[in-house]
Amino acid sequence: MVASGGVPVAVTVFDESERQIWAGRAAAYARSFARLCAHPVPRLLDAASVGPGVRLLDVGTGPGTVAVAACARGATVTAVDAEASMVELAGRAAPAADVRIAALPGLPFSEGEFDAVVGNFVLNHVGRPKAALTELRRVVRPGGWIALTIWAAPPAAGQALLGRAVHAAGVARPSHLPSLAPEDDFPRDERGLADLLGSAGLRDAVPGTLRWDHRASAEEWWSGPAAGVASIGQVVQSQTPGKRAEIRRHFEALASEFADDDGMLALPHAALLARARR
Repeated sequence: MVASGGVPVAVTVFDESERQIWAGRAAAYARSFARLCAHPVPRLLDAASVGPGVRLLDVGTGPGTVAVAACARGATVTAVDAEASMVELAGRAAPAADVRIAALPGLPFSEGEFDAVVGNFVLNHVGRPKAALTELRRVVRPGGWIALTIWAAPPAAGQALLGRAVHAAGVARPSHLPSLAPEDDFPRDERGLADLLGSAGLRDAVPGTLRWDHRASAEEWWSGPAAGVASIGQVVQSQTPGKRAEIRRHFEALASEFADDDGMLALPHAALLARARR
């Protein structure tokens, strides 16, 4: 892969795994975890000062949730995703946006092309986060804002529910799902994210933590991993039918901890939101 600046960009084993994990899964994601990931979008756009006439790049657009909201604010939106099925969904959802396939850390845009850049949880899915941020810095104009969200670690109780069910069933992470290389990883807390932004040459970093309870039915929450969505879905799908059934039994038992009187789950989540400027 080659970035638009002509600099060769290496694709890591983690990047290749992410491409395989998400291939063809846009519809399943839209039915399961997309509503959860939409929660920070208004705050994300505020952090990047997105309003009428702003030339915005939405990186890792997924089904286009951020692009739709930014278009509604009057921004001129370009949205990219590495996965073709996501680009198809986003193009239908946000017809006013320029939606195309592209992947970090090699974007097909010129230096300083955008007034602002946003990435909603995209850093969770790149093998070299610092290189990804350096590329985002390249394509935003001097003084322009970059705003990002990423899941906090350790995870909040609702976010940990599915992992607890997998652990209770005695399932280990499959060997075909790589972790980030130690030299590319960073602490998933406010200080760690701020330091990462600074290491990529960004300034005036302002990190914060968003906390909320996501309401979903148990069936909706299980549908994501059952369809192989995200790494947790790959863990579930890689098991035998009997072991998958065992994971689900543990999930249903543990989910009762979060059930409201109406049977809906109220799942606590925590995400980091930070902005910085070029």
